[in-house]
Order: sequence, then C-alpha cells, then structure tokens
Amino acid sequence: MAFRPEAIRGGDNGAGAVVDYRLTRQQVVTQFRKGRLSRLDVCDAHPELRRAAAGAGSPTGEACPICEEAQVVLVTYAFGSRLPAGGRLVTTAREMAQLTRGKTTVSCYVVEVCPDCAWNHLTRVFQVGAG
Repeated sequence: MAFRPEAIRGGDNGAGAVVDYRLTRQQVVTQFRKGRLSRLDVCDAHPELRRAAAGAGSPTGEACPICEEAQVVLVTYAFGSRLPAGGRLVTTAREMAQLTRGKTTVSCYVVEVCPDCAWNHLTRVFQVGAG
C-alpha cells in the first residue's frame, strides 16, 4: 500500500519534506526508449520486491512504462531504529498511522514496481513519526 504524507490523518501535513523522483524516473524511461538502456538494465527488481508488489502492492491504474502491458503497483517500506534491519513492508493505513504516531522518526520509501517485467523505481521518500 502506498501513502502520501498529506493523506495521513493526524500527521503534521506541513513539517515533513518529501523527495520526489519523477524526473529521474522520466529520464530512465527516456533513455530506455532511445535504446541507451537495455531491458536488463531497467527491469531488475529483487524477487522479494516483486513478491511484495504482487501480494501487498497498491494498484495505480498506470501501465508499466517498459513493457506497457501490466499495471505498475506501489509498495511502501519503512526503515527506522526500532524496526527490523531489512525494514518493514507497510500494507495498511492503520500500520502507517501507528508509525506516524511513533516516538521515533521513520523513513518511508515508496517504490513503483511492475510485477510482470520487474521494472522498479523509487518514486518518493518521506519521514513520519517522532510525534
């Protein structure tokens, strides 16, 4: 499940910075379409990320920019001092709300994934918690 910081109820909507990677994504897609990057260069999602996308991803309704057949999904991971070293897959709004109310700051990473061709790209990063 993917979340926008401004959509989190009870969160401080103006305090957190969001890093958005749309321009980087567009450049990678453009380089692929021009033939400067191969499909192997851009479709390299880790098997665990593909499983997370298939099982817990949030559909976007957007076609994959590489294979143009499947829809991409968004997967959100959280990393922080009180979370497992490999991070935590955030699957529900309730989980995100708990992280938002937490006493420690948690970094959230939203990744766009195509479960079919393995395209993946980091779309945005934001922080929650320390409330």
